[in-house]
Amino acid sequence: MKLKVYVYEKCGTCRNAIKFLQSRDIPFTAVPIRETPPTRPELQRMLAIYGGELRRLFNTSGLDYKAQNLKDRLPKLTPAEAVALLASNGNLVKRPFALSERGGLMGFKEDEWEKFCQDRPAT
Repeated sequence: MKLKVYVYEKCGTCRNAIKFLQSRDIPFTAVPIRETPPTRPELQRMLAIYGGELRRLFNTSGLDYKAQNLKDRLPKLTPAEAVALLASNGNLVKRPFALSERGGLMGFKEDEWEKFCQDRPAT
C-alpha cells in the first residue's frame, strides 16, 4: 500500500498517526500540510470517500477556520468552492489527511487506522 499522509509537525494527533505507522512498519510518505496542502483531486477524492460531507474535510477547531467564520460560511459554499479553499490553505484541512490507492482517512482514531491498514499487500 502506497500511503501519503499530510501532517503538521507540531500536531500531536499527526505525531500519533506517524508513530502508529512506524510501529507497524507501514511505509508512508509524510507531506507537510501547511506548505503543501492536498491537491484539488485529492480533496475531491476524500470528499467522495466521506460521502460528500464537506465539513468533515475541515479543521473546525483551527484558528484559520474560526478567523474566516467558516462555521457560518461553509453551508453556503459549493463543493468546488470549498475544495478550492482547502487546496489553498493547508491549515483549514483536517489532519492527518491520509490517502492510498485503497481509500483515505482524516484525523487519527487508532481503531480506524488499524482496520484501514490491515491486510495490506506486501511492499
